[in-house]
Amino acid sequence: MQVGRLLRHLLTTRWSTRRRFSVPVRHAIEEAIGACEARHGGEIRFIVETALDLPELWRDMSPRLRALQVFGQFGVWNTQHNNGVLIYVLLADRAVEIVADRGIAQQVAPAEWQVVCRQMEQHFRAGRFAEGAAAGILGVGALLGRHFPGERAGDNELPNQPVLL
Repeated sequence: MQVGRLLRHLLTTRWSTRRRFSVPVRHAIEEAIGACEARHGGEIRFIVETALDLPELWRDMSPRLRALQVFGQFGVWNTQHNNGVLIYVLLADRAVEIVADRGIAQQVAPAEWQVVCRQMEQHFRAGRFAEGAAAGILGVGALLGRHFPGERAGDNELPNQPVLL
């Protein structure tokens, strides 16, 4: 366990998450997801976690592993066409992970998701949280539009509202 990482997670508060992802920013994320999903056959879920708990830090849990847990916990996998995508932000680490369900993961290479993650992280490091979220949603939308073009066929299966943990 790294001492620096432990301190970042202990000192990053929910208040700081709510300040960075304020109500207007969360509303903009929700609107962007809705507009984006209208142009392709995918479902996007945006979740921000403030920090990991001590047991996860003790086990040196990676942001990727935690994103996979959140993917399952929030049912992003539970869509009719296996077309869910999670954008997961671990604020204390300023890390972004994108997890795609099997229907999408077969078509989009992990390196393509990583490009979107790094763009978001650059914005977040500069304190531009609204811009980083928008860049991530647009980046995911562009990949989904390229691989799953066309308008949505069916209902919105996952909520568009971002979640703050």
